Amino acid sequence: MAARSAYSDEMAPRPSTALGEIIRQQRELTEMSMRQFAELAGISNPYLSQIERGLRAPSEHVVDGIAKALHLSADALYQQAGMTPPGEEGEDNAVLDAIAADHRLTARQRKALAEIYESFVASSPASKRASS
Repeated sequence: MAARSAYSDEMAPRPSTALGEIIRQQRELTEMSMRQFAELAGISNPYLSQIERGLRAPSEHVVDGIAKALHLSADALYQQAGMTPPGEEGEDNAVLDAIAADHRLTARQRKALAEIYESFVASSPASKRASS
């Protein structure tokens, strides 16, 4: 078991893999075949297959089409996959970089800490002034 946890720390999943997995899970919840869903999303069946398997990273336009077919927002898909939606990346952030680089924490702890930090920043008075 120790070998498995060491492997998982070294080999973090690529964002496209996580997004593809979320898309596949959501499609399966709708009980749609891959072919039906690809048509509804406006993409080819082979391309959807590659996205779901994490072999291809979809463009924002494609994610928007997939989200529409799932009756979700594209931001919700990105967030479920643990990704920052495009356009919300903002500036480089030393605090988030430090959290991501601290391998004393588990991946789950790093994600939770980053989410807490981002929620504090988003609700701070300085953040509200900057967005006005």
